[in-house]
This record gives sequence, structure tokens and C-alpha cells, in this order.
Amino acid sequence: MALKFIGVLAAGCLLASPALARDAVGDFAKILDDHWAWWLSANPQRASELGVRTYDGQLGDPSLAAMDAEAKAAAGFLARLDAIDAGKLSHADRVNHAILRRDLANKVELNSFTQRAVLFSNRRGWHLSFASLPQRAPFFTKADYESYLARLEAYPAFNAAAIETTRSAIAAGATHPCAAMVGFERSISTQIVDDPKASDFYAPFRTRPAAVPESQWPALQARAQAAIGGQVIPAYKTMLAFYSAEYAPKCRKADGAGAMPGGAAWYAYRARFMTTTTMTPDEIHRLGLSEVARIKADMDAAVKASGFQGDRAAYIRYLRTDPKLYPKTPEELMSVASVLAKRIDGEMPKLFGRLPRLPYTIKEVPAAIAAGTTTAYYQQGSPEAGRAGAYFVNTTKLDQRPLFEMPALTVHEAVPGHHQQIALSQELELPLFRKHAVDFTVFTEGWGLYSERLGLDMGLYDTPEKDFGRLSYEMWRAARLVVDTGLHSKGWTRQQAIDFMLEATALSQANIEAEVNRYMVDQGQALAYKLGELKFRELRTRAERELGAAFDLRAFHDAVLANGEVPLDVLDAEVGAWIAARKAAPAS
Repeated sequence: MALKFIGVLAAGCLLASPALARDAVGDFAKILDDHWAWWLSANPQRASELGVRTYDGQLGDPSLAAMDAEAKAAAGFLARLDAIDAGKLSHADRVNHAILRRDLANKVELNSFTQRAVLFSNRRGWHLSFASLPQRAPFFTKADYESYLARLEAYPAFNAAAIETTRSAIAAGATHPCAAMVGFERSISTQIVDDPKASDFYAPFRTRPAAVPESQWPALQARAQAAIGGQVIPAYKTMLAFYSAEYAPKCRKADGAGAMPGGAAWYAYRARFMTTTTMTPDEIHRLGLSEVARIKADMDAAVKASGFQGDRAAYIRYLRTDPKLYPKTPEELMSVASVLAKRIDGEMPKLFGRLPRLPYTIKEVPAAIAAGTTTAYYQQGSPEAGRAGAYFVNTTKLDQRPLFEMPALTVHEAVPGHHQQIALSQELELPLFRKHAVDFTVFTEGWGLYSERLGLDMGLYDTPEKDFGRLSYEMWRAARLVVDTGLHSKGWTRQQAIDFMLEATALSQANIEAEVNRYMVDQGQALAYKLGELKFRELRTRAERELGAAFDLRAFHDAVLANGEVPLDVLDAEVGAWIAARKAAPAS
């Protein structure tokens, strides 16, 4: 894919007749319009969140037939794209063309794997996505409430279709490892309550909005109670019974993807998809080992500089066991996170010329998933739906949530990490598919990890423990390259992965076990962080070297975020062009 992208850019140098150029521009604009309309129809809940009300009340289709239809439609768009001479497009549209083509090709390739039918993991699934509907859906008008109610009523059919798709994964041997799915039932059973009014799904009906007349409100509340009690909760009971009786007995005993039919090819695809590179699992594994060795040397130097009497292993034992380094209550952890986030807000103008308008908030990880999920995560907001971004902090297992990790964690998940990057991208003048329909994890998570290093510029790592926490977090992501490829391409067991991370990082045992469980079920995703961060650091070093005294960190950060999330080859080309333009500009 990278070679095709380079070829597309190079083709821009060709001369074209005005008529042919107009045809190419018009044809491409029509493809963008048609593709966006198609994507909205396939993603009706997102359409409502984005203010498109055509598909209100719909939930989409998780069936294999729908997947086949989506892949067929994607192939049709690919054919239309390939019929265009991209060299006759503007530079911006050549980039758009290349990104859309990559996304569509990924959809077509994904549909060739049995693993397309895997619709849930230990931290995601259609039941969890649906459970977030009360927070994600817009509730401004009576029509919004009616759309929400229609979706509640449609859930049993959606749930049944998703279960049927999952049965095909079971039949094909594409199930998750048993060890990674312990406790998954809780993510389903937490939505099964006796009183519909006590359900999270009833939350939008507890307070009447001004937009709904008082005379109409009781009928909406009654309809909600009937839908939750008569349809939603029974559907969750159906899923729980299916998981317990059919899925759990068929879970995989082997820990890596290689044990699945076609597992090696699947993992190679996931590595390419998640990193937007052509690196093989073996190349990534070797890079990971190199990064682990480098960061270990930095850790040893940090321990020595701290004055601690002992080696790195002894220092890690101290960090894992000293009670003063851990919060005593969920409130204390949330208070530390909140104060830290506000402090970082004050540093942001020193690092960026452009800040997003959309704010973010801090929330606790929902109880339904907290026990089995990671230490924190970010959920993007929606200006259209009136929802701020959210930095979720896990307040369970407090003896495993060290306070010295909070600076690195907060800059990654909130600002200048995910919220800064994602909220800014929502404001950019880009084609809608680039803002909402593509997902380049290597950019988003690479930026998050790069942002952890910006804590140095902000003075956040002001104790030896906090600075070692930063290094431990970097080591965590480097170790992922080794562990993920070890599990899925080298036959490692879960225990081997845990032991490697225990030795390499200062993360707690509970965090490491949750992380390894995550890698086991979401193959390749963990590769994105370090590979993306290395690219951002490479580009910053290049800009500093080539621009010298003219290098401006704020302008550099604005430039790397100016195009939203993009594949690494596109990022490299765009930043290269920015450096060249800065070098050519008259000195000010």
C-alpha cells in the first residue's frame, strides 16, 4: 500500500488536459459523496450522533451476509477509485484518494478471514457498545427519545443476529483463549436487573427535558419501561445463556492466534493493518527487543541518579510494594487525576498554537468492565451530540494503581494525548470519511505515547518515582512489540508473556495480567503504540536537525496534527513537506 501511495503522489507531476482534470476531480468528488452516504447507512448509530437523522431507530446489521455486502460495496468503490487518474487531482485529494483506497482495501481483505465473525472480546462487544447508547445518543428533542426507544425495541433482533454470527466463529475454531475471558459474564449480567427503572438504559427518562411537553412524558417513560423490561433485559439474558452454554465450553486452550485456522495469515494482516507498515511479525519482534534493551539502560541510569541503594529490580520491588505510592480510596485517585489534568491544561499553550474547543471530563471506568480492563482509556466526545471527551480512570484494585504512574497516564489519555489529537481532528476541514470513518490506531496511539514524553517539557516527572513511571510506561509499549509477536507468531504462552513484562516493567501484576489478556484477544493492536511513537520522535528529530534555530515546537506539533489521523507514510510525506516549506520561508 505504501508503494501505491508514493506512486499516486508521483503521478501528480504529470501534465493533464483541463477537461480530463475536471472529470477526475468531479468523479472523485462523486465517489466521496457516495461513499459517505453508504457509510452512514451502514453505521446508523454513528449517523445519529453526527446529526444525520435518516437512520434514527436503526442499529445496523451484524450478520455475515451484511459483511459480504459491505465487502462487495467496498470493492466497487475501489474499482471506481482505480478508474480515476489520481495524478490529475490536487495534492489534498491525492492524499484523500490514497487514504480512502487503503481503508477500502483493508475492508475487502478483512472479509476474507474467518476472524471477521469475532464480534466481542474481554473488553468490547455489541452488548457493551449498546450499553453505552444512553451516553452516546443525542437527547435534544422528542424525536431523539423516540429514536432511542426504537433502538431499544430493535435490540433483540440485533442481538440474535450477532449471536448467529458468533456461532459461525465457534464452528470455525475462531474463539478466544479461555484464560483471557475469565469473568466476561459480568459484562453481560450487570445489565440484567429486576426493575427496568433501575437499568442504565432508563437514565434518559429520569428527568424530563424542556423539549418534551409534560403531557407526553409519561407515555415515553412507560414505553421505555416496557422496552427495557420486555426486550432489552431478556436479550441480555439470551446472550448470557449463549455465552455460558455454547461459547465458553468452546474457548481456545492455546493462547496465541497461531492456533486458529489461518492464524498466521490473520496475524500478519493485523500487524500490517495496525501499523500501516509492511513490517513482518519477526521484524517487529526484533525491534521490540532492541527497544527493551535501550530503555533498560535508561532505567538503570534513572535508578542510579535517584540515590536509591539497590539495582533496577530492587527499585521496581520498592515501587510495587510501598503503600505510600498508592491511593487509599477511589476518591483519592480521582482527585489526583483531576488536579493533574488541570495542571496540564495550563501547560498546553506552551506546546501548541492550536487547542480544541471541545472540553473533556474525567470519569471512573464503568463497574461492568473495570475488573477486566486496563488502567484507563479515552472516549471521544461529540460536538453534534453535546458530549465532551472523557478520560476514564480505573478505580478498582487500588493497590495496583500507583500514583507515580498518573502523570504519564494522564498526558496519554487526556491532553496533550488523545483528547488534544482527536478533538482537534473533529474541527479540521477534511472530508467526512477522514474525520469519522477511518481508524489509524498507529497514529492515535503513537501520538498518545509520544505525548508521555512531553511531560518532560511540562515538568510533570518531578520525583524519581514519577520519572521511572514514565520510563516504565515506555518500556510497557516496547515490551508489547515483543509480547504480542511472541504470543501470536512465536508460540509464547500467556505465562511467558506475563513473566517477560514483570521483569521488564514496573507495572503491577494485575495490570500486566489484564494487558496480556488484552493482547491475546485483540491481536496486533498493541503493536501500534511504539511504532507510531518512534515515527513521531523520528520526525521531530528530523525537523530539529534540518531547521536548527528556526525549529518551533508549537508549530511542529500543530503540523503533525493538521491532517487528522493518517497512515505513517502519509505523515512522513506531509511533515517532510512542512519542513521544506519552513526552510524556504523568509527568516522572520
